[in-house]
Amino acid sequence: MDMHAAYQAACMGQFNVTLFGRLAAAISVVRTALVRHQTRIENAVQILDAAILVLQRVRVTGDETGIWAIPESDRPAVSDGIDVAEQCIGTLDVALLAETAEQLLRDISGD
Repeated sequence: MDMHAAYQAACMGQFNVTLFGRLAAAISVVRTALVRHQTRIENAVQILDAAILVLQRVRVTGDETGIWAIPESDRPAVSDGIDVAEQCIGTLDVALLAETAEQLLRDISGD
């Protein structure tokens, strides 16, 4: 998933629940995989956590109002999170990322 495309859509007022879901999932998968892999990449988890906190607020607002947008003041945290996630993807095993995505999906669906 091109996280920057979803981010750009948010900045241009073209964000929606689908793009939000894809962006949030991508960042969450990388963050969880980093924790499972016990990463030593300095500040990566903290930066991803900051982006996830913003996206959680975006979700609450989107669910309540139907307006899916990243407030301008929160955009740097999401942009930084995307940059870190992309850097970290190269350090993680593809199988670990796939397994992590499957586990998060099971956790969300309650299986």
